[in-house]
Amino acid sequence: MFHVKHQIRRLAAGDETALDVFLSQHADSSMHLRANLRRAGFYDRNEPYQGVYIAALAGDAIVGVVAHFWNGMVVVQAPRDVEALTVEAAATSGRKIVGLLGPGDQVTRAQSALGLVRGEATEDSTDDLFALDLATLQIPAALAEGRIVVRHPVATELALVTEWSVAFNCEALGFGESAELRRNCAELIGRLQVERAHFVLQEAGTAVAYAAFNAMLPDMVQLGGVWTPPPLRGRGYARNVVAGALLAARATGVKRATLFTENDNYAAQSAYRSLGFSKIGVYGIVIFP
Repeated sequence: MFHVKHQIRRLAAGDETALDVFLSQHADSSMHLRANLRRAGFYDRNEPYQGVYIAALAGDAIVGVVAHFWNGMVVVQAPRDVEALTVEAAATSGRKIVGLLGPGDQVTRAQSALGLVRGEATEDSTDDLFALDLATLQIPAALAEGRIVVRHPVATELALVTEWSVAFNCEALGFGESAELRRNCAELIGRLQVERAHFVLQEAGTAVAYAAFNAMLPDMVQLGGVWTPPPLRGRGYARNVVAGALLAARATGVKRATLFTENDNYAAQSAYRSLGFSKIGVYGIVIFP
């Protein structure tokens, strides 16, 4: 099987601090793990943000962890033991594997350990991981001058942003449009609305672009789901909605932001770099049909 030098076990109540100490050492590539841990701890009743956490320990110190979450995503942060931890997490949860997320090389190793063939994935990429200290955020002129507004969606816009979420999942992640995808996106948008974790860009009274935080901590956020409808692209909306979302986060005390995007998505990369983001590593994302 896999050669493992460390003790492997499922984490439970009382392990929260030890896990966060480890994850804090890899903060920029551990946002999903840290945010879900903060929201749900180690409870696993198949509800949002919950999952099974399997860790490798050297003495009392956690040195690696893999979680299999309620939505089928396997998220890894295990520099040495990712293969064994991934297999154990999937076996313990008993869930279908929808995809994998985490540092690029670890995702590749985890995918191989699970015997999941690369060609079967609808999305299989090693994206560029970007980070920004919000004190250095560069604010676009249109936003700084008040010619456009970034705000939370109102209730009457939730149907629209749900449609945008479906479109994003189909275009960016390779999902097929289906009733299940629509239901999942509607539930996601509902959660984001309650959490005040998503934003629209308004121009001339109309919402024209969208961004969300897919993971949030008191001092750090991770951006995801940035979307501009195709007919409205090329007008700088994406960089403005991201900047507006980050300004809102900064006002609450958030100090740092991360995101990941395809290395050949030159428009997105240009937009993020113009705000001050810089590449700090690579991040793997795999989605299965």
